Amino acid sequence: MSVPPRADWKVRGRRSELRRLPWLEVFRETVELPGGRLVDDFYTVEMQDFVVTAAFTVSGDVVVERLYRHGSRRVTWSLPAGYVHEGEEPLGSAMRELREETGYEADRWTAAGRFIVDGNRGCGWCHCFVAHGARRVGEPVSDDLADVEVSEMPWDRLLELLAAGEVTELASAAAIGLACVRLGDSG
Repeated sequence: MSVPPRADWKVRGRRSELRRLPWLEVFRETVELPGGRLVDDFYTVEMQDFVVTAAFTVSGDVVVERLYRHGSRRVTWSLPAGYVHEGEEPLGSAMRELREETGYEADRWTAAGRFIVDGNRGCGWCHCFVAHGARRVGEPVSDDLADVEVSEMPWDRLLELLAAGEVTELASAAAIGLACVRLGDSG
């Protein structure tokens, strides 16, 4: 979902510089600012919207993943996440991704908020959810490039890992923060 520019920021030209659908498309725009100044090399990045879920079990633990991320060249702790497929609503995507990546399903879902990944460049909307009553119903059906270790962890321990820099992905870190707000930081 693209956000239209403000009426006083006028896009005078737009050219695709890199197109690798469905993953991303990079555009070079010529933008006229409110005072009339032209910026001829303003880059924006369009990416698929995606979802991230803080899924809590009946015992209050959160479902987490540990995996290697090549972009950061690090192993990280993460929440279940994935792309919103064409024709899907974000909640449906969150439910599908939780099941596919972890083998879990949940009884109750709440939208925790959403954010644009990079306010200057775009990079897609992240839709965050909190799920309660998560229980393992089967094996993960993951097509990730890296092996994914799925486990349950006390919420307080995940907050410690976040503070220690062991949750290295913006989307998971932000979803943890939004879950704290939604839950009143009680898990």
